[in-house]
Amino acid sequence: MSESTKPSLTTAVIVTGGASGIGLASARALAEAGRPVALWDLNEAKAKSEADAIAAEFGVAAIGVGIDLSNPDLYADALATTRAALPNIGGLVHAAGVVDQGSLEGVTVDVWDLGINTHLRPLVLLTKELLPDFQANPGSAIVGISSINAHLGNAINPVYSAAKGGMLAVVRSLADRLGPEGIRINCVSPGQILTPMLQPTVDLLPEGTFERRILMGRLGKPEEVGRAVRFMLSDEASYITASELVVDGGNISSQRM
Repeated sequence: MSESTKPSLTTAVIVTGGASGIGLASARALAEAGRPVALWDLNEAKAKSEADAIAAEFGVAAIGVGIDLSNPDLYADALATTRAALPNIGGLVHAAGVVDQGSLEGVTVDVWDLGINTHLRPLVLLTKELLPDFQANPGSAIVGISSINAHLGNAINPVYSAAKGGMLAVVRSLADRLGPEGIRINCVSPGQILTPMLQPTVDLLPEGTFERRILMGRLGKPEEVGRAVRFMLSDEASYITASELVVDGGNISSQRM
């Protein structure tokens, strides 16, 4: 990596959903730039093994923490564990998520609550809990992983789409609160990225179903989103807040059928 692309910040970053997919790719990209990382994930064993691998490969401090983000009662212990291992926290990436695939007929109170309370509510509650950490570390920044589904109509996953659209609005609101303190918050909105979450859908659909709508003609890689997240957390993005960076290979703007 060239010196021009390295962020000067070396404070730690909490990455939710950090054991796989976009969360893991983001954690690895940050570690490559010298940022200590805490991988928070429902799968504690994988979070710890991936953190160990990151520490060995990039020579940064890294820990794995098991947590169900839909349960706020668990936040205090996870934060205490993280602060003890990584005392200077200056970033948050909220990438954890679940996807409903039952369309309107599949929406129940439990499905709704799980989706909103995994995607949307943690971004607000964790930002609130981490505010003292961010205030103590100039240049702190937050990235929420939204989605192009916040913009496009998709019958199959209304709860996911609602949560991702809500994230865009929440980010604008929090940016107004945090801006005077020099704390930035933005969204990165991926398109069709070949992650473990998307793979089963790709396997079920006819070949090329997603690709034909994408101007670049291919699915994205988690690493391509991870690098965008790293940029948004770096001091190279020091005047960017309340914004959305779309990483979709030209999907939203496509008129291909």
